[in-house]
Amino acid sequence: MDQDMVVLARVRLLSVNRRVMRGAEGLWIYRLLTQVEPEAYGSKLAYVLVEASASPLVRELPERRLALLDEAVEVATALATSNPYRAKMLARALAARQREREGRPTERLTSDGRERRAVLQEEPHERV
Repeated sequence: MDQDMVVLARVRLLSVNRRVMRGAEGLWIYRLLTQVEPEAYGSKLAYVLVEASASPLVRELPERRLALLDEAVEVATALATSNPYRAKMLARALAARQREREGRPTERLTSDGRERRAVLQEEPHERV
């Protein structure tokens, strides 16, 4: 493990004024740091992986979405049962993977971290 990369990842995390760093950079950072401290960063990696699977960047790539969700399930499963975030992240990753396999809409995360189901509207209702 390149210790300079670990230090760089930690510095980047400190420079972000959020609880969880998102996007491609967040994936890179949490993947790296999970190798060093899996219990500290694994739940955040699982969170970001599930979020990335709903990204417009992979909208037309179902196999990539499923790979991200499989990785999220694997990471969450590897967390110790005593980890307070394990059950929540594992449930979220398993549910997202199941929805992906069934072809259902994904859940988006609201700004406060809660999930909300994407609503699909087939036809607008006419007002009378």
